[in-house]
Formats: sequence, C-alpha cells, structure tokens
Amino acid sequence: QVRLVESGGGSVQPGGSLRLSCEASGDYDNTYCMGWFRQAPGKARERVATFYSRGSGTYYLDKVYARFTISQVTNTLYLTMNDLKPEDTATYYCTADAKCITMRTGIPTYWGQGTQVTVAS
Repeated sequence: QVRLVESGGGSVQPGGSLRLSCEASGDYDNTYCMGWFRQAPGKARERVATFYSRGSGTYYLDKVYARFTISQVTNTLYLTMNDLKPEDTATYYCTADAKCITMRTGIPTYWGQGTQVTVAS
C-alpha cells in the first residue's frame, strides 16, 4: 500500500499562486509515476499533470500548460500553480501508480484525500 498525504490548498484571488504538496509513504518507490487530478462540482475529473518516473518527462493538461509546474523531490510531489483562474477551482488529488499508463487512463491505484483550491475575487 502507498499512502499519499496532500497539503497546500486554499483560497486565492485570480492571478494568485499556490503550491500543493503530496508526500508518499508506505510501499512507494521511485519507479512509481505520480500525478495530480482535479474535480470541480458537477464536472468531470481532469488529469492535470503527471510526473513520469525514470526521467521520462511530464504531462500537462492544455489549459494549465505554462501556468502550472509539476516537480518531485524524493518522495514528495509538488504542483506549483501560478496565474490561477476561477476555472481552476476544484478539489485536487495526488495520485501514484507503479503502472504509469493508469495516469493516462485516469485510474491510478493510489489517491490522496484531496485538497481544495478556490480561486475567487
């Protein structure tokens, strides 16, 4: 089992910034891919960003590209969010899986509890 604990959500005004963190523990190792998904009320879940293991690169949702940056230091995943927009308001979930394809299919095995991000004036 892998445990994921997120932190860093909150409320900001449009144009503001936040950084989300996600610490992995348990059976996690550096072969796992990790990523962020989000879901707003009444909307479909979106894959926001993925950090592929073994230096295989990153993925970003088009609408967050150049505003969000995903990074990882040992067992902690980060999502640095700049120029936040009201449409970024959602619950953000950290995810992990040894099978990286699950990031693309939207069904990674391990999920954090979620952290709320609210962007409003």
